[in-house]
Amino acid sequence: MGKETIKLTRKIQLLVDAPTKEERKEALDTLYRWQNRSYRAGNLIVTHQYIQEMIKDFFYLSEGIRYRLVDEKKAEDGILNRSKSNCTYRVVSDRFKGEVPTNILANMNYNIMNNFNKNLVQYRRGERSLANFRRDIPFPFGTIGIHGLSYKKEKKAFCFRLFSIPFKTYLGKDYTDKRSLLEQVVAGNIKLCTSKIQLNKGKIYWLAVFEVAKEKHNLKPEVIAEASLSLEHPIIVKSRKATLSIGSREEFLYRRLAIQAALKRTQDAIAYCRSGKGRKRKTKAVERFHEKEKNYVGNRLHVYSRMLIDFCIKHQAGTLILINLEDKMEIAKKENGFVLRNWNYYELITKIKYKAEKAGIELIVD
Repeated sequence: MGKETIKLTRKIQLLVDAPTKEERKEALDTLYRWQNRSYRAGNLIVTHQYIQEMIKDFFYLSEGIRYRLVDEKKAEDGILNRSKSNCTYRVVSDRFKGEVPTNILANMNYNIMNNFNKNLVQYRRGERSLANFRRDIPFPFGTIGIHGLSYKKEKKAFCFRLFSIPFKTYLGKDYTDKRSLLEQVVAGNIKLCTSKIQLNKGKIYWLAVFEVAKEKHNLKPEVIAEASLSLEHPIIVKSRKATLSIGSREEFLYRRLAIQAALKRTQDAIAYCRSGKGRKRKTKAVERFHEKEKNYVGNRLHVYSRMLIDFCIKHQAGTLILINLEDKMEIAKKENGFVLRNWNYYELITKIKYKAEKAGIELIVD
């Protein structure tokens, strides 16, 4: 029997809810310090875990040396004075004591250790390199770090404190389910899980993770829907005698190519701008076009994947098969690089996967 819940991640922009510019700057500096310590702690944790696992392969150690990696209190030949997970946590907590909340370090340690153990066999075979964390790493925190999450009418935003820093959400024109999910958390209908904070060019994003119940539909596992990703249509799906073509090449590419053309014109104009002669303004315009293209693509792929899942629900298809996926990608790669570059197959598949799981539909990638 499958799980009754599913975890959804939503990217929500946050603003520091402080009255003065100095206080907002101080809060942002604190967040960047936490990010820096998380990046350094992540690399330390994975390095120590690797050494712990590989120490038994150090053949140059004499035979009489104890090297069993367990707590010495639990085994006579153990060499650790605490558990393996506590060892790595102790390393980073001692190193960065007072510089970052211990809750962040504890969640970093837990997440990295879980991922390390999942890939341990590949590490041992030399088939996978160790994770290397970058400076812009999102840092995790448990729900214990969030205080007073509620909706403030006067601010038209959800407000809360993350450790000592006050935040309010900035949802803008939200056409997704972010507002609804936050309202359900406040009402106690769904649960908020360990989430992350991401910093990007001075902006703060909350990668909020919600645990929600799977949708209940009258689906039949024996009823199969077959969907293919086409070069002319983003998705073509059929189940029994019903067929649906979702989207079209012209519909998807027209707007995107228009944005790309405007972006190229702006980039060309920058080449002829001297410093201080409108260059800064045009550079910001380039960033806006990049963001506009990204948002447009994300919205269209959300609509297409939603239409696919709605088709399956309507026809009671409990099994969804994505057919000839690799073949389509190879054709697009060899014959039409333009289509592959603009079609976003992988992002579309990702959206289909999580929507299928939420609806209780078994997804098979052929």
